[in-house]
Amino acid sequence: MTVVDTPGTVKPPVSGKPPAAGRHPVAGAAPAGRRDRRRTELADFLRARRARVSPEDVGLPPGLRRRTPGLRREEVAQLAGVGVTWYTWLEQGRRINASAQVLTAVARVLLLDAAERAHLFRLAGVAVRPTAFPDPVLDPSTQLILDALVPLPAAVSNSRYDVLGWNSTYEALFAASRARTADGWFNSLWCTVTSPECCNPFLNRAEQLPTMVAVLRGAYGRHVGEPAWEEFVQSLREASEEFRELWARQEVSSRRTSLKVFWHPRVGVMRLNATYLTIPGIPEAYVAVYTPDGPEDRARVERLAALGPGGRTATCDHARTGPTE
Repeated sequence: MTVVDTPGTVKPPVSGKPPAAGRHPVAGAAPAGRRDRRRTELADFLRARRARVSPEDVGLPPGLRRRTPGLRREEVAQLAGVGVTWYTWLEQGRRINASAQVLTAVARVLLLDAAERAHLFRLAGVAVRPTAFPDPVLDPSTQLILDALVPLPAAVSNSRYDVLGWNSTYEALFAASRARTADGWFNSLWCTVTSPECCNPFLNRAEQLPTMVAVLRGAYGRHVGEPAWEEFVQSLREASEEFRELWARQEVSSRRTSLKVFWHPRVGVMRLNATYLTIPGIPEAYVAVYTPDGPEDRARVERLAALGPGGRTATCDHARTGPTE
């Protein structure tokens, strides 16, 4: 029989012996050899991570006569709220079921970061549970790359369109419109939806906005029920009837290279191709780099870059009559 992982209890099989690893095939599961290898990898991963966590790291006294570094198995089991035998079998690669709830508790005790936690779930054959949208911190080298791309506008955003980092040309491009969400993020979708037409940097907004909303819908599918996402979508629905109508279409799209037409009060019209590059180590983050579509666009981008981050304090009197050529 299969061992049940109810926290704090262990139900042994009828025979009274621990279940042997990889003995009974499960319909629809991976081949036996692959399952065995994955369980072995899981066991090695758990032991290695347990060894690197000291008792002091999790609020336990150091104790005496520890012959090996790290926590003991019984300490992990106690802190995670699971049975000692169950955790021992898990760490031995036995064939037992592990729920997302219990794996989350084990990950918490072992101080796993997001990447390690996802790795734990994959090895255990359990779908990764969504977490609250993180506040990612960009590596300093990422900002150096953004700065090195000047005069091209470039920024790092997440799948919710929060802008996490940018260079001076990008900041100049959006100098007339820096709309922020209720939780303080500079957000390009919020900017596109809520900025007055005269302040909005997008000239082809009618073409771009449906695509942006469809991309958001695709990302939202990975975060349904998370408070940060639900509040963000609801705030957009309340702020814009146009967004409500687009959201109700249930259209889904992936992010792809596209031509965006921008307007800046001191530079004029710029046709820029947006290219998106992923960033390892930051879930759902990407770099957007805007390259000129033609020679005139390149000249205007260089003029924009020369204005500096504030775009020479670009302002709008909400009475723009048309783009400056």
